[in-house]
Amino acid sequence: MADKPGNQTPNTPDVSETELRGMRVDELRDKAKEAGIGSTSTMKKEELVHAMAEAGGGRGGADAKGKKAAGEKATGGTDGGEGAGPDGGRIRTGSGTSDSLKYSQEVTSPEDEPEREGRSLVTTHHEVIRKWAEERNGVPATVPGTEHGDSLGVLRIDFGGDSDTLREVSWDEWFATFDERRLNFIYQEQRSDGRQSTFFQLENPEREDA
Repeated sequence: MADKPGNQTPNTPDVSETELRGMRVDELRDKAKEAGIGSTSTMKKEELVHAMAEAGGGRGGADAKGKKAAGEKATGGTDGGEGAGPDGGRIRTGSGTSDSLKYSQEVTSPEDEPEREGRSLVTTHHEVIRKWAEERNGVPATVPGTEHGDSLGVLRIDFGGDSDTLREVSWDEWFATFDERRLNFIYQEQRSDGRQSTFFQLENPEREDA
C-alpha cells in the first residue's frame, strides 16, 4: 500500500496519503495532535498516515475534534473506555523512561488484573487511578508553593485527608496537570504479602518534576 500513489482510505477524498507520507514523523505527529488524534507518541509513520487520512489529514481538524468530543465521556476519551484519558490508559514514553516503568505491568482498563500480588503496575487511565485512590480513602492533592504559573505544582494523593503539607484539589484539576505533563502512574494493588498497598509514584518520561 505504501507504494501506491494517492489516497487508498475510503471516504476521505480530500486527503492525499502520498503527501502525508512525504512529511517527517514529527510533522505528522504535530498535525495529528491538531486533528485531535491521541497517543501519537507511540505511533509509527504508517500508523500516523492512516490515522491522519481517516481524520481528514488535519484539514478537517475542527470536525475531527468535534466528532471525538461528541463520542467522549465527561471523564475521558473513547480509546480505553469511559474515563480513559487522552492516551487510552497507555503508558507515555520518552528519553528519560526509567527501568521501573519498563518492568511494570501496563494497565489500560479497570478490568485489568495484576499478574501476581505485589506486581508493579503502570497506567494513565483516569478511572483506574481515581478508583485505586478512592478505595484507599485517598484524595487528589498538590504541594503548596510548587505551582507552575497558573498550573498545579507537584501532584500527590493524600490518604490522610488533613495533611498540612498538601492541598486538596479536584480530580479535574489533578488529571489536567497529569496529562499536561505526560505523567505515568506507577502503583501497586497489593503488597507481596497480600495486604492492600498505598504505594504509588508519578513519573515523567522526560525527567521533569512530577
